[in-house]
Amino acid sequence: MFNSITDIFKIPELRKKIFYTLGVLAVFRLFASIPLPAINVQALRTLFETNRAGMLGFLDIFSGGALSRMSICALGIMPYINASIIMSLLQGAHMIPYLEQLMKEGESGRKKINQITRYMTMILAGIQGIGLTLMLMKMPVAGNIPVVSEPNFRFVFITVITLITGTMFVMWLGEQITELGIGNGISLLIFAGIIDRLPSSLKNFFQLIYAEEINFISGLILLVIIAAVIVGVVWLETAQRRIPVQYAKRIIGRKMYGGASTFLPIRVDTAGVIAVIFAVSILTAPLTILQFFPQATWAQKISSFWNRGGILYELVYAFLIIFFCYFYNSIILNPQELAENMKKWGGFIPGIRPGEPTAQYIQYVLERVTLGGALAVVIIATLPDFLRKLFNAPFYFGGTTILIAIGVALDTIGQIESYLLMRHYEGLTKSVKVKGRWFNIQ
Repeated sequence: MFNSITDIFKIPELRKKIFYTLGVLAVFRLFASIPLPAINVQALRTLFETNRAGMLGFLDIFSGGALSRMSICALGIMPYINASIIMSLLQGAHMIPYLEQLMKEGESGRKKINQITRYMTMILAGIQGIGLTLMLMKMPVAGNIPVVSEPNFRFVFITVITLITGTMFVMWLGEQITELGIGNGISLLIFAGIIDRLPSSLKNFFQLIYAEEINFISGLILLVIIAAVIVGVVWLETAQRRIPVQYAKRIIGRKMYGGASTFLPIRVDTAGVIAVIFAVSILTAPLTILQFFPQATWAQKISSFWNRGGILYELVYAFLIIFFCYFYNSIILNPQELAENMKKWGGFIPGIRPGEPTAQYIQYVLERVTLGGALAVVIIATLPDFLRKLFNAPFYFGGTTILIAIGVALDTIGQIESYLLMRHYEGLTKSVKVKGRWFNIQ
C-alpha cells in the first residue's frame, strides 16, 4: 500500500494533477472564510447554533461552513447543481428541439450546453442571493445584536453581486479541477466542505458525551452505527450485478476468434453521489422562496413542515433519491444499444435470445438492481434523522455526508489507480480470489 502511494509521486503528470487539485481546494477554503461586509458574524453564528439540526445547519455542512460565516462563497455550488439538474431534465424529456440538436453535435454541442448552464447558474445565483439577503435583513436579533448592521439598498446590491460572483468563481474552480486536476471538481468541492466540518463535529460529539448530555452507552451505539454505515456505503459503491456474456467462436481466414466468457457489470448504485446531491439541491428550492417572506405566517407554517426529520421532508427526500437514481441510469445505460453491440460482436447472454429479448432482460435486471440500490441509499441518507429522534443527539456527520464523502473518495482513488495501471505501476488495491469470488484488499 505504501509503495503504491510513493508510486503516485513518481508519475510527473499525476503528481502535477494532484498538487493542482490540492491547490485549488486550498483557494476554495480560503475564499470560503472571507465574510461579507456589514455582517455580524458572531450574531449569525449564534443563530446557526440554534438551528444546527435543522435545514440551515444541513446546508451549512454542504457549504463547508461558508453559509454560517456568510462568506462571499455562501451560496456554494448549489446554483450550478440546480442549473445542471434543469438542463438534464430538459434534455432527458426532449422538450426543447434546440437542445436535442446540440446533443447531436458532439463536443461542440456539449460546450454550448455547458455555456447555457453557466448563464442559468448566474440567474439562479441572483435569485437565491436576493432571497438570502432579504432573509438576513429580516432575521430576528440574536443576543440583542442585529445580523446586518446597515440594512439598506446599498447592502442588498453589494451582497447580491458578491454572492453571484462567489458562485461563478466556485463553479470555475470546479471546472478547473475537472479539466486540469484529478477527480470530479464539483464533487470534490462539496467533499472538501464536508471533511472541513468533520473535526469540529467529532469534537462536539465527544464534548456532549463528556458533559453527560449523551450517555456513554448511547454514544458507543452511535459510533458502532457510524462504522456500520461506512462499511455499508463502501460495499454499496463497489457492489455489482454481473450478467454473464458468452461470445461465439468465429473463423476469420485461418484463425479462430471469440469463444470467451465475460460479464456485463451493472453497479448497484450507478448514480453514486449524483442522486443524493441532486435531491438535496431540489429540497433547498422551497427555502429560496420562503426567504423572500421570512415574517409571513404561511411561510413559517411551511418551514415548520419543510424541515429535516419531518414526515413530508423525509418522504420527498426518499422519492427524489429514487427518481434521480432511475433518471441517471436511463441516461448512462441504454439496454437497446448494449444488446445491439453485443449482437454485432457475436455475444449473447446464456438462455436469452439475442436482439430485443436481450434488451428486455438487461432492462429487467437494471430496474431491479436500481431499485435495490436506491432503497439502500434512501435508508443511509435518512438514517441520521431517525437516530437523532431515537437518541435525542445531534447527529451532524450523517448518512448523506458519508455517502458523498466516500463516493467522491472512491471515484478519485479509482482515477488515480487508472493512472498507475496505465503506467505499469501496482494499483492501490489488490485482487484476491477466495472460494471462486474476487475481493479487493489494501
